[in-house]
Amino acid sequence: MSNVPNELKYAPSHEWIRAEGDGVYTVGITEHAQELLGDMVFVELPDVGDNVAAGDDVAVAESVKAASDIYAPIAGEVLAVNEELEDSPELVNSDPYGDGWLFKLKADDESELESLLNAEGYAASIDED
Repeated sequence: MSNVPNELKYAPSHEWIRAEGDGVYTVGITEHAQELLGDMVFVELPDVGDNVAAGDDVAVAESVKAASDIYAPIAGEVLAVNEELEDSPELVNSDPYGDGWLFKLKADDESELESLLNAEGYAASIDED
């Protein structure tokens, strides 16, 4: 069973989002998603300043098995990207909820978070896979 932290919200497409305060959110992919992809070899991140809509494909995770689009769980402006992943994409595998984060967003509309899954809902959705 994958680790599904309770304090996060989840998109059905396997992204997690964590509130950092002041409308800023950190986004990454779940432990379950990185397990399915396997060893990361490259992560293509959005550009700082990009405005994204919920559901937009904003990044790509490439592993030894496959390349997978990563989607914005909510709309907002990209404030920061995890530059550590340029040299160490394996951080997504070793610490998907910590050092393996992908980007930070300033939310356009925080009510969009209500459409995301809580930990229990996400865990149930991956149990069905």
